[in-house]
Amino acid sequence: MIKLKKLLAAAIATSALAFAALPLNANAQAPQQTASFDAFGGKPGLVKLMDDFMVKLLADARTSPSFKPTNHTRVKEQLVDQFCHVLGGPCVYKGADMKTAHRDHDITTAQFNALVELLQATMTEQRIPFAAQNELLAKLAFMHRDVVTVK
Repeated sequence: MIKLKKLLAAAIATSALAFAALPLNANAQAPQQTASFDAFGGKPGLVKLMDDFMVKLLADARTSPSFKPTNHTRVKEQLVDQFCHVLGGPCVYKGADMKTAHRDHDITTAQFNALVELLQATMTEQRIPFAAQNELLAKLAFMHRDVVTVK
């Protein structure tokens, strides 16, 4: 009986890992709301996060050149939907894929890292639990290859 329980636990763990490794289809509906989505305060919490984050992006000399000429309201809406979806919330991200959205922006690794730094600072200021921050950053990390322009 103990061997069967261990086998069952291993199968469940393997299935969970396999599911987590599936590629994210940005236009698909998230299957279920997660604890991390709740830790961010749901969609209203993400809206507040993006409001504060955009202020930081525009104020920082490393990121402001990329964000000043954009439609700030639209960028915030896109980020809210994208983060909501990635965190398992009820949102559907309908924006362009990251490669298309950033192809003409000549974004450097330093600028990308500055954005992540500002996002982390904003999440910390809003008292988002560290584990939830890490979950979001881990789910967004793959975007680096599509956002940064390699020259």
